[in-house]
Amino acid sequence: MSKKTFTITDLSREFDLTTRAIRFYEDCGLLSPGRKGRTRIYSPRQRVRLKLILRGKRLGFSLKEIQEVLDMYDADCGEAGQLKFLMQKIRERRDYLHVQKQDIEATLRDLREIEEECLRRLHSM
Repeated sequence: MSKKTFTITDLSREFDLTTRAIRFYEDCGLLSPGRKGRTRIYSPRQRVRLKLILRGKRLGFSLKEIQEVLDMYDADCGEAGQLKFLMQKIRERRDYLHVQKQDIEATLRDLREIEEECLRRLHSM
């Protein structure tokens, strides 16, 4: 994008969010726009942060975890530290999802067995 700054309306339209959601991310300390009078002005960097916040949420990370990743970028460890931390969080999330998947598969097996038993009993009546 060639635009140098963005309003809250610009970002809400681009990312299909409510302005209230964007203000919530501000309240959480994830975004910090500049101000021009009462108007919020977002830099390209703030736009990228919003994009990363939404990606993190889509991947199932908590806002606290997203904040930690974003904070790592600003810390002395820079991008390499941020990437290592992010890779650790990705592994943790993947492991958690695998456990959830196994739990779901077990539940589906149980439901199938119960359903088959119910059908057998109905047919024998």
